[in-house]
Amino acid sequence: MDNDFKLNGKDRGLCAKGCGRQNNQLNTYDYLADIPDNNNASDLVEVQFKNTRKGYYRNTNRLPLEKGDIVAVEASPGHDIGTVTLTGKLVPLQMKKVTMKSDTEIRRVYRKAKAVDMEKYEEAKAREHETMIRSRQIAKDLGLEMKIGDVEYQGDGNKAIFYYIADGRVDFRQLIKVLAEAFHVRIEMKQIGARQEAGRIGGIGPCGRELCCATWMKSFVSVSTSAARYQDISLNPQKLAGQCAKLKCCMNYEVDMYVEAGKRLPSREVSLLTQNGEYFFFKADILSGMVTYSSDKNIAANLVTIPVRRAFEVIGMNRKGEKPEQLNENGSAGPKRPVDLVEQESLTRFDKRKKPRNKNRGRNTEGNRNRNSGAPGISQETLSGGNETAAPETGEKKEGNGERRERENRNRNGRNRNYRGNRDERPRNRENRSQPNRENSRTENAKPDTAKE
Repeated sequence: MDNDFKLNGKDRGLCAKGCGRQNNQLNTYDYLADIPDNNNASDLVEVQFKNTRKGYYRNTNRLPLEKGDIVAVEASPGHDIGTVTLTGKLVPLQMKKVTMKSDTEIRRVYRKAKAVDMEKYEEAKAREHETMIRSRQIAKDLGLEMKIGDVEYQGDGNKAIFYYIADGRVDFRQLIKVLAEAFHVRIEMKQIGARQEAGRIGGIGPCGRELCCATWMKSFVSVSTSAARYQDISLNPQKLAGQCAKLKCCMNYEVDMYVEAGKRLPSREVSLLTQNGEYFFFKADILSGMVTYSSDKNIAANLVTIPVRRAFEVIGMNRKGEKPEQLNENGSAGPKRPVDLVEQESLTRFDKRKKPRNKNRGRNTEGNRNRNSGAPGISQETLSGGNETAAPETGEKKEGNGERRERENRNRNGRNRNYRGNRDERPRNRENRSQPNRENSRTENAKPDTAKE
């Protein structure tokens, strides 16, 4: 917490004093900081503590405070350490924005933080993470349905604030006793919602900017799915939910404008009658004032896009019993919309595409060439399927991979044919072998008869 972030030198006409640390949540830009005597216009100052916690205090001692100064303020009990984020005329306006009650007691600023105060502050901050992990285990052992999301120690280390999330009411009286005995500090429990937790953690939204709850939003309004219906947003839970797993707060920003613009559109229940047939409402571009109709009530067929003015003209003609020839004016095809190249084409359309290697390409071409003209260095016996291959002729080029593979395939096919041929001849050989044996047996049987004679 140093003052290195203060801008010095040329500011190019900008209010340099109004800029603050960009790594803090709920950062405020003081556009009145360069006005003379702005700090003396009000004795109220805005002080920010860890994450999104802020407080408003009175500068009763008339200290020369500027944005970014580290001060010691009144707390109960002891004192707390924070950073001044706003001074002057804008502080009362900020207090009205956060809807502070009129009877709220405004505490005072003691002094600018000293070296001793900063040492105690750093020691207290070093214990926060370990305290949070241990407190979660204690809450789990007690069987409490709650999640302790963060722990914040007071600047003097005499008090600890535990921020927790729970769906319902939690009786944490026993938890407070156990935590006080374990950490020997005063315990304060604060329940926050999912949106407040996301604001304390911070992050980047799908729009590419920091989360609204972490930069400027302090009061949260309930968001319903009707806001998405008014703006014709698809009801996809993954797209409608933010990092807090709740509906995005930004859906409420423009819903009022969409509601007003939707009142100028024709009713979705009214169909348009023409000489070609009946057209039903399909979709509408609310902001541009264009309505698309379909010839089929259930599917998109023969879509025609017309302005809202033309739709009301056709409705008025139908009420009088008249039917226009075409739904468009003068039979035109409708307004031409500019073509978005980024939308229609891929961003990688100019990249070089790698052609897939066809392993059989060289083999097939060489084989066809050898079949037509004969392979150099291979005998006719090999081409006819024989097993014998001739040596390559002298003076010829070295045999390529494709030629060698083709030659090996021919040899393998020739062996298979010879094997099948030999297998077919086996039964005949057996018959031939059996005939001499039969003749020998006959002669042997005939010999004894001859001896008797």
